Amino acid sequence: MHNKKRSNIIHAQLSEFSLPPIADGLVLGHSSPIGHVAVGKALSLLTTTAFEHLQLDDDVISDVLIRTAVLRKTSKEQLINFVLQEIKPLMGPEEIIHLDLKVEVLLEIKQS
Repeated sequence: MHNKKRSNIIHAQLSEFSLPPIADGLVLGHSSPIGHVAVGKALSLLTTTAFEHLQLDDDVISDVLIRTAVLRKTSKEQLINFVLQEIKPLMGPEEIIHLDLKVEVLLEIKQS
């Protein structure tokens, strides 16, 4: 009879689950495993935060789901141009990219 010694080690990294699970938005590729309708339904169940759907006519990106509050600080056109110029080159059509944006608005008041 052989005596075998066995031990188990479990490594875990924990972080708090935050709601909404999406910070500012998602960029969905054409072949992503989940579409904008399913993501939108999940968001409506998980949070009261409003998201807007932007459909793109592009060969890689099909949709952008963006927090409505972000669109109060920048235009849809600026956001779409940013996604197409900066995000698209970094992703494939099967991917979903999580957006955590920092939109800065500079205001200037001129007094006469």
